[in-house]
Amino acid sequence: MRSLSPWADRDILHKGTMSLRSALPSLPLLWLALASGMGASAQAQIAGPAQAQMAGPGSANSAGDTLVALLTPQLEKMARDGASQVLSQPARIEVKVGQLDPRLKLAPCDKIEPYLPAHQAAWGRTRIGLRCVQGSRLWNVSLPMTVQVWMKAVVTTAALPMGTTLEARHLTLAEVDIAAEPGVALLNPSQALGRSILRTLPAGDTLRQTDFKARQWFAAGENVKVVANGSGWRVVTEGQALSAGIEGLPVKVKVESGRLVQGRAVADREVEVML
Repeated sequence: MRSLSPWADRDILHKGTMSLRSALPSLPLLWLALASGMGASAQAQIAGPAQAQMAGPGSANSAGDTLVALLTPQLEKMARDGASQVLSQPARIEVKVGQLDPRLKLAPCDKIEPYLPAHQAAWGRTRIGLRCVQGSRLWNVSLPMTVQVWMKAVVTTAALPMGTTLEARHLTLAEVDIAAEPGVALLNPSQALGRSILRTLPAGDTLRQTDFKARQWFAAGENVKVVANGSGWRVVTEGQALSAGIEGLPVKVKVESGRLVQGRAVADREVEVML
């Protein structure tokens, strides 16, 4: 069983969640009425100034809550779709959407588009953008979002001092939010046995690859097995590593067809590619 890599592989996740535009269709006029503190009956007034302005707190709080309620089902679907690109086994995904800045007074807009900002991923604490793409003046705001991914992972059974060489008695499996912290969570205790930890760990802490010195699985020029995983399928081929395979880090491989692919070094002479 392999370790899970979404945090370390944020670029892959970003690709998986770039489908936001299709997963979350452009928002109707009502969204703007809600976000700007106007009632549905006030939609006829949206021909006024079109820009994001700061305003004092007021009805914007309740309007923001309503907007969040409208967003949540689509965001949950987006998060599940993004996570499915990198998860090796089923997980319970929970999405918690934050609030717009209550000081914001969003100006009228005919079409609002949600999007995932560059270098953001639908994983852990992140942000989603909302932009006006059709109006006399355009605006762009962001909304905090937390994506929790709950699944069985390796945790410590007791507090362990730095330098401890891990044994079976130190480890167990528990359902945890693997997206709560940076680092690739370990899913199988065998991945940690015999390795020394780089920091003191409290009892119940999730073990991650960053808790150990990274291993080198192969050298540049070595032949490696390339495993490509997709939604419901798996392809295995051979290739030549173009750089050293450091555990969990990106590496380029020239496969038998002559094509260059990028994946992660995950085991002895093995590279994983997520498509």
